[in-house]
Amino acid sequence: MDCLFCKIIAGEIPSAKVYEDDMIYAFRDIAPQTPVHILFVPKKHIASADGITSENSAYVARIFEVIPKIAASEGLTSGYRVITNCGEDACQSVKHLHFHLLGGTQMAEKMA
Repeated sequence: MDCLFCKIIAGEIPSAKVYEDDMIYAFRDIAPQTPVHILFVPKKHIASADGITSENSAYVARIFEVIPKIAASEGLTSGYRVITNCGEDACQSVKHLHFHLLGGTQMAEKMA
């Protein structure tokens, strides 16, 4: 498979790992949009939010169990944002489900 995030998970492409367990991998975005910008990806390849099923939704649940712990460890005590892009119109640049944890600054209320 020629998936950038699968290659990062496999260690074929270096990353600034923040967290890893048997289901998920989290690393710092190479082009951060906020002072804290961490990507959370399931280790199982799921192309986008459209690909979440009852068979693989445990990966997504695990990500959302870990996000608050990482946010706290990063000092995001005043809040943070979690975003996923799905499809071309949303500018999903890597076709592997991922969630952006953004924080460390006051963000604009409007997101589009």
